[in-house]
Amino acid sequence: MLNPQDMEFRIRRLEDRAEIGELIARYCVAMDERDIEEFPNIFTPKVVIRSADGVMNSAGLGAVTAMFRGRFEVLGPSNHFTHDVILKFDERDPDLAQGVVSSHAEMNRRGMAMMAAMRYRDSYKRCDGRWLFSERLLSFFYYVPAAEYIQSLQGDLSRRMRAYDEPTAADWPEQSPSWKRYYGV
Repeated sequence: MLNPQDMEFRIRRLEDRAEIGELIARYCVAMDERDIEEFPNIFTPKVVIRSADGVMNSAGLGAVTAMFRGRFEVLGPSNHFTHDVILKFDERDPDLAQGVVSSHAEMNRRGMAMMAAMRYRDSYKRCDGRWLFSERLLSFFYYVPAAEYIQSLQGDLSRRMRAYDEPTAADWPEQSPSWKRYYGV
C-alpha cells in the first residue's frame, strides 16, 4: 500500500502533466492569435527556440519575441494544434521535465495555404510555481503547400520541406537513428 507521501507525489505529477499540457495548448493559441504579450507566461526569460533546419535559432525572451515577430510578418492566419505528448520528469529535480509533442499546423505563408506536420522536443522548467518552456526544438515531417499535400507523400518523399524557395529533405523520420538502423542507411 502507498504511504501518503507517495500519493502526494503521484498527484503532483498528474497535476504537472495537466499543467504542461495546458502550457502546450497556450503556445498554440499565442502563435495563432499573435499574442506576444502571452510570451512571458509561456517562456522562461532564457528560453531557447530552435528548428532542426537552423532557420529558427534564438535565445532569450527578447530575441525569441523578435524572431516570432519576423515569422509573423510572412504568415497570415494559422491554426496550430497538438496531438500526442510524451513527458519525462527529471528524477533529480522536480522542477524540470522533457517532452516530445506531435503537432500540425494549417497556415497561410506569403499568400499560400500551407500545411505542416511538426514535432517539438521540449524542455520545461517550473518557475515561481508555473511550468514554462525553457527550450523548444521544432522539426518537420512535411511543410507543404496545401495543394501539394498528397503529392508530397507520394513518389519522391525526400523533398517534403517546401516552405522555402527550394524543396529540401524533411527532418524526420529519415534522419532518426532508429530509422537509419531499420533501413540500414
